Amino acid sequence: MLYIVLILVLAALGLLVTALITASSLWAWASIALSVLAGLVLVADFVRRRAARRRPARAVEPSEPEPSESPDPDDEVEEPAGDETELLRVTGELDEEQTPVVQTGDPAVEPTSPEDAEAVAKLDVEVLVVDEYPRYHVAECTWLADRDTIPISVKEARDLGFTPCVRCTPDAKLLSASKSR
Repeated sequence: MLYIVLILVLAALGLLVTALITASSLWAWASIALSVLAGLVLVADFVRRRAARRRPARAVEPSEPEPSESPDPDDEVEEPAGDETELLRVTGELDEEQTPVVQTGDPAVEPTSPEDAEAVAKLDVEVLVVDEYPRYHVAECTWLADRDTIPISVKEARDLGFTPCVRCTPDAKLLSASKSR
């Protein structure tokens, strides 16, 4: 679409130069018409892209059970959010710390006891966070996929308000690794 707009703008510029050289208002009006058309194409492209961003994308992940298999109660289930077209990802029952995530596919919070959370916060271990997302992860988390990650210590992640990801269960893995040492 942007190439079309570029061609229209260049054509309008050519017509404007022709109008100035020939002193003909017909070429000037044609230049204005092409400029308006280029603007309309830009607006149409913007609206199309914005609508595409708002549509929830349903990507099938390899970890999801096949239709013939019985679903695991711990797996994520997508349910429609009332009258809205957006989807909520809900894992199990929600407590006051867990909230459903809308459309971003952000995983829920790993349930961790306060004692375990305190023990994890004392560890000098690196976890990964993604800018604009509230969870921290271990390196092998499937949710991270191709996202740009930021390595920080688990203590710093906790201090900044990040919570553990339910998919990779970093608190459980970090605690079991520290107990096995």
